[in-house]
Amino acid sequence: MWILILVLISIASVLIYQEVQQDKLLRTVTHKGRGTWSERDLILKLLKNGFSSEKIFHDLYVQKPDGSFSQIDIAIVTEVGIIVIEVKHLSGWIFGTGNQSKWVQVLAYGKQKFSFYNPIFQNNSHIRFLRSRLSNIEDIPFYSLIVFYGDCVLKDLSLIPSETSIVKSDDVIVTIKNLIQTGKELTYTNLAEIEAILFESVNHGEDRDIRLQHAENIQKKWNSTNF
Repeated sequence: MWILILVLISIASVLIYQEVQQDKLLRTVTHKGRGTWSERDLILKLLKNGFSSEKIFHDLYVQKPDGSFSQIDIAIVTEVGIIVIEVKHLSGWIFGTGNQSKWVQVLAYGKQKFSFYNPIFQNNSHIRFLRSRLSNIEDIPFYSLIVFYGDCVLKDLSLIPSETSIVKSDDVIVTIKNLIQTGKELTYTNLAEIEAILFESVNHGEDRDIRLQHAENIQKKWNSTNF
């Protein structure tokens, strides 16, 4: 009996230690109060696979020309450009094409269907506003990456633009490394200024008023559609 208790205590201690270490690692980029579990898990994957915490930016609120904000899940500054990541956590079958505004999530073996905004369009708009924000600094290549978490199946996706990658979370590191290996290496001339704007966008996300206003804008946009 005592041996079992000691074993359980030992296991619990190891789990607590691992949790503390993961939280410490995560805090080099972000913290548990930012974003979703899936986003934070992806950040940990990046860090554990050698990506520098100084090049990973999480939960960015990029200011648009009209003063509103575009929210980006994750951006990575790499030697071939900036990879902008949209993270989705869904179950069921996923259907969609690159040129349709609506994608479909099918649950319960076809008994339930839900529409959601095309994540390619969504991430492209994020890139457009970030590119505009950085346009006076440097001409930078951007890569769009859509990452699906959860037990969803990417059932039928077609007409996906060549500049967009769509993967399940298990394949994300291989995909990012492949983008870097096949891309053309850059010589940044204003890297400090670029990173300053990205840090500024991250800091916007700590502002409660900005977050609330953004959420209200998204809700208004959602209500005005036929989703």
